[in-house]
Amino acid sequence: MANGQSLSVSIVEDDSAGLLNEWVTEMKAAGVGHDTRMNEVELRAQGAEFLKVLAAAVKNGSNILTEGWTPVRQFLEGISRSRAIQGFSSAETATFIFSLKKPLFTRIRRATSSSPDALAEATWETTELIDKLGMHTVKTFQKSREEVINRQQEEMLELSTPVVKLWEGIIALPMIGTLDSARTQIVMESLLQRIVETGAEIAIIDITGVPTVDTLVAQHLLKTVTAIRLMGADCIISGIRPQIAQTIVHLGIELQGITTKANLADALAIALKRTGLTVTKAQAS
Repeated sequence: MANGQSLSVSIVEDDSAGLLNEWVTEMKAAGVGHDTRMNEVELRAQGAEFLKVLAAAVKNGSNILTEGWTPVRQFLEGISRSRAIQGFSSAETATFIFSLKKPLFTRIRRATSSSPDALAEATWETTELIDKLGMHTVKTFQKSREEVINRQQEEMLELSTPVVKLWEGIIALPMIGTLDSARTQIVMESLLQRIVETGAEIAIIDITGVPTVDTLVAQHLLKTVTAIRLMGADCIISGIRPQIAQTIVHLGIELQGITTKANLADALAIALKRTGLTVTKAQAS
């Protein structure tokens, strides 16, 4: 075992309490532990647990990818995931590791004050180790953050595609925003699932809130209509404004066989008629 590693083990094991106190102070000075996301008690508990697994891992060398470092990697991955969910930045998360440098270097300097070579060796090895752990933390944080963002995007897509029951046998999907491939898939899944659940005969797709209709959007709509028909239901597209009608004509997009209406009210009237229902205004008494 290298002298620098032996020294690191000794420092972490023999002075864990003092090291933890100074480490927490450094983290607080960096702004961690001052808001509702993370208090000092939680910070201290995480620090104590990390020093415990670190002391055991350092005895296995400095390669953090080996089996002996598994507890340390898992601990840092857990910290990164939790802080990504809590809304911490990558810099704030990395501070958990990098703020440990100063307390460690202070103790290394004291222990090697009579040997410049030993000081240089221990300082270099410790720097490399902390940097590796910091990079592992940041990489895990970024991956966790991307997972959080992707999950939120999926949830937003689901919220932006509400399928509502207008009448017995008639459902509608009012769409707002751009219709891309990912959203088309969710639209299909939502509509088809609701058709199965309600036994609907007619599905109305209202695109009043879709800003533009180009060739790609039209293709997505046609795919959705095809999927609905394969389920044994019919489809009506409403919200065809004059500008959108002109765009569809200029692009040469064929919507043959698909009923289109200018607004949702007209589409509902057609849907009711197809199901054999009529709406009449009651006479005033």
